Amino acid sequence: MKRYEQFDHTADIGVRIFGRNLKELFENAAFALFDIAADLEGLTSSISLTFDIKAENLDELLLSWLDELLFNFCTKSILFFDFKIKSVSKDHLTAKAFGRHVGENKNRLKTEIKAVTYHELKIQKVKSGFEATVIFDV
Repeated sequence: MKRYEQFDHTADIGVRIFGRNLKELFENAAFALFDIAADLEGLTSSISLTFDIKAENLDELLLSWLDELLFNFCTKSILFFDFKIKSVSKDHLTAKAFGRHVGENKNRLKTEIKAVTYHELKIQKVKSGFEATVIFDV
């Protein structure tokens, strides 16, 4: 199963994310965010952060997860590339993200993602597991 696919969206980047279960869906969503922003090939981890996120529902939990990662990228210059979801429910997520400082890898940056949007945001159960639609403001 592929992790995600991009689709055309006016002035933004749309992604359809796939996962056999919710943990994999949330890991693949985080990977898509950073795979679009930078070349992740061959990076090794020097930093890890733990996340404990609560939200009103599953869609908002996905947005909050991606927002928190993007916030850390923008404020702490951490380029994440590996994600381990420890637990995920309809309103709570615990996870660990692994990465490196951007300063060591500025040449890898590709696309500036400004925000994760609510526009068209949805998670749905499908035959193969779960699928999510997310729009990134670029």
